[in-house]
Amino acid sequence: MALTDSPVRLNQTDLESIIEQALGEARSRGASQAEAAVSQDTGLSVGVRLGEVETLEHQRDRSMGITVYFGQRKGSASTADFSPEAVGATVAKACSIARFTAEDASSGLAEPALMAHAPQDLDLSHPWNVTADRAIEIAKSCESAALRFDARINNSEGASVGTHQGLHVYGNTHGFVGGYPTTSHTLSCVVLAGTGEDMQRDYWYSSSRDWRDLQDPEAIGRESARRTLARLGPRKISTRRAPVLFVPELARGLIGHFVAAIRGSSQYRQASFLLNAAGQQIFPADFSIAERPHLPKALASAPFDDEGVATRDRELVAEGVLTGYVLSSYSARKLGLQSTGNAGGTHNLIVAPTLAGGASAMLSRLGTGLLLTELMGQGVNTVTGDYSRGAAGFWVENGEIQYPVAEITIAGNLRSMFLGIGAVGDDIDIRGGVRVGSILLEELTIAGE
Repeated sequence: MALTDSPVRLNQTDLESIIEQALGEARSRGASQAEAAVSQDTGLSVGVRLGEVETLEHQRDRSMGITVYFGQRKGSASTADFSPEAVGATVAKACSIARFTAEDASSGLAEPALMAHAPQDLDLSHPWNVTADRAIEIAKSCESAALRFDARINNSEGASVGTHQGLHVYGNTHGFVGGYPTTSHTLSCVVLAGTGEDMQRDYWYSSSRDWRDLQDPEAIGRESARRTLARLGPRKISTRRAPVLFVPELARGLIGHFVAAIRGSSQYRQASFLLNAAGQQIFPADFSIAERPHLPKALASAPFDDEGVATRDRELVAEGVLTGYVLSSYSARKLGLQSTGNAGGTHNLIVAPTLAGGASAMLSRLGTGLLLTELMGQGVNTVTGDYSRGAAGFWVENGEIQYPVAEITIAGNLRSMFLGIGAVGDDIDIRGGVRVGSILLEELTIAGE
């Protein structure tokens, strides 16, 4: 069945009408403020393994959520039924809940002046009218390319294709109503190689708003195979302190830990190793992070946040100094500050490279140390900054990869790790909400034999 056979049934005007009904109902019940969000999502996901279809899923979801405020008492409810009767009943439930909740001085809508009055089109919707049969063919070609790459590739965890489109509309009693369609498309492959105790696996994937921008399926398969073969015959190394180079897809996680620590909720709960750190030197002087919410087609672009607050360009870290926090209206009030337009998360964080020349230049800069390609476990404490993760990768000498390594642990403290960043590469990975190249840490503890 083609994706177009199950389209989003209601258009944006229809969803805006549902919001207007919900807000009107809230006002008639005496709410001093209210906000509502309506969404519809459709999707197709297929997975194949060893040439056979393992999963085939068509998705169609929709929901409406309403939050009402009676002074500073808050109540929320949701429904998947868009009928006028169900919408009215959902609003009534939210109002009933609000009457029994405690007052919270920080509750309420974001300030009216912060609303996005003229949201721009960021080109975030590119529907892929692919049939299930065609998606299966694409997944099979991806996996087949991996299995043909080398005789040592002897098993597979499969290849998958996913395509999703959504329409999301938000409105509140400030008079703001806005929404926009989005799409996301993915293609991935995971294969195995080796025998006995030396079995290794690795993967590769592509992700994009526009299906035409996805990497070629066979190229993804070959890359997953190449990465898997490179891991065969890993060695153990002795415990030591050495430089560690995080590949871009892992470097993104380092930035994620930083963002978690400067999120407003972490700050007002006093649960962050970067508590009250605004204005402090967190990174080296040549390190910077910018937020760019309005990049066309980017995976984390948005004209406004989950509260209707206009998103804006921002320098989150300048010359290594933290300029501010990541705030919703609630967390901003708890801290005596103003929303930064980040209700729901950040929007395209871009870490500026400090070293040109791609991955090879970063290996040369590493010299002798660990090229990190996999992390395992959840040993990150964002309250203390303590960091300890199981890891695997490659040992590098004189800028050249020597052999794969496994069964190691890397450890440090995020505060000192951030200050110890020696370089950021220009091999930038754009497949997520953080755009960053590889990151070199000058020294970490590597626990081995």
